[in-house]
Parts: sequence; structure tokens; C-alpha cells
Amino acid sequence: MKLGTVVQGDVSRAFRQDDTGTYYFDEPDVDAVIKRSDWRSLPVHKGSPPDREDLLPPVQRPGKIICAGLNYYAHAEEVGKTPPDVPTLFTKFASALAAPAEDLVIPALSEEIDWEAELAIVIGKRVKAAGPVAARAAIFGYTVLNDVSARDWQRRTSEWFQGKNFDRSTPIGPVIVTADELDVEGGVGVECAVNGVRRQSGTTADLIFKPADLIMYITQFMTLEPGDIIATGTPAGVGMASKPPTYLQDGDTLTTSIEGIGELVNVIRIDRSSAQ
Repeated sequence: MKLGTVVQGDVSRAFRQDDTGTYYFDEPDVDAVIKRSDWRSLPVHKGSPPDREDLLPPVQRPGKIICAGLNYYAHAEEVGKTPPDVPTLFTKFASALAAPAEDLVIPALSEEIDWEAELAIVIGKRVKAAGPVAARAAIFGYTVLNDVSARDWQRRTSEWFQGKNFDRSTPIGPVIVTADELDVEGGVGVECAVNGVRRQSGTTADLIFKPADLIMYITQFMTLEPGDIIATGTPAGVGMASKPPTYLQDGDTLTTSIEGIGELVNVIRIDRSSAQ
């Protein structure tokens, strides 16, 4: 099953899709739906599939966005790093999220805007100190995310935070696919293209820390709540590892896709008025 959030006029609505069609909840977003243990039995109204341009980030107000860096063997190799012994974690805020078809308006503060296609986990249950069974049970589903990164800002300090949190720079969606429909450990394809040219093509089978591993590690020190998001890292093929390094330019079309979920299509817009 797929779930998403769409804007209809002045209001938003959560919806679900299966083989029989598209159904709209009375709830305004997926945030509200997944906090209900009885969400599958909530009343719905059948309707037409939403237009891509009307889709919003599926989860509007995640309490936490936790990201894993260097979490594919091939990506660690391409940037010259040894695979980590424990997850390399950093955080994003909800203000960084963008809609699946939204133009990404990036301030002209960075000359090194890079792409990073990622599978993202959406948490569906409150979980603390999880073992393997509880960690898997806490996964509501998966969605597509691109951790668009300002590499020059990322390198300003030893902490990556500032290069990862430009406003509305991280597209996510188009929908969440429930965990029972995606075999992440078996391997699903993760791809990114720029202007139709494929730049990343990996598989989640290459993940160093699988989704349950990340949840078990994080919940040693932090409680995860419904609606929290964990971005699982990017496969090989990022722009900074290209020879020569290659970065996103004004007008570029960024397409991020994951097998079994869908794709994000976002145009890069460099805001020259913000240059200092």
C-alpha cells in the first residue's frame, strides 16, 4: 500500500493507494494517519489519483530527521573512507524538506550543490532500546529522499549540519510504501539522474547498516516516534567523487527514483539575489 499527502485547494489530505484505486482520508496528512494504530480501518473516500504537482512531503512535521552518512560500501570506497564500525549520523530539520515536484530554490551561497539519492525509513511506532524484532516492527514504510548537499558548506567545519540544511533543499516522497511491500535487505534499486543522464545506480543490498540496524543503534540513546524519518545514506556516484567533480547548476533537472516506490523530479533554481 502507498500513502501520501496532497494539497486540494486550501487544504491538505492524506490518501492511500492500492490495486483498487485511490482513497482519501479525512485526516490532513500522513502524520495524523500513522499515529493511529487503527489507521487501516479509518473511513476513506474513493477519488482520482492526485496530480504530481499537488503532492506534498508525505510527512509534514517529522519530529526527527536522522541521516546516515557513508552507509554504502561503494560510496565509502569512492570517497576514500573505510566503512564505519558504527553508523555516522547527522540531523536535518523539517524546514529542509521539499515536495516531490517542487523547484529547489538554492541560495547562491554554495558553488558545490551535490545530489545524494537515498531510501528513507518512516517510523510507525514508538520504540526505545529495540532488538531486531522490535526494530523491524517499528518501520511503517519507506520513501524516496534526495539529500541535496552544499559540499563547500559541509566542509566548513567537522560537523556536516550546515551543508545539509538549506531551506527546502531536500525533496521527499512521492509516497510512502508500507514496509510489507518492499524487500530492502534483499535489495531495491536506488537511482539518480541529472538532465536525464544517470549518475547513481545502486542497490540497498549494498547498505552497510540495514534499516533495522540503524533503528537498533539509534534507539540505544534516543526514542523514535511515529513520523520520524531516517535517511539511510547514498550509493556511489555523487558529484564530488566524479572526475572532475561535477555539481548541480541552475536549471538542472534532478530525478531521484527507487524501485517499488516512485520518483522525485525537481528543477534546481539558484537564487542569485541571496549572494553575499
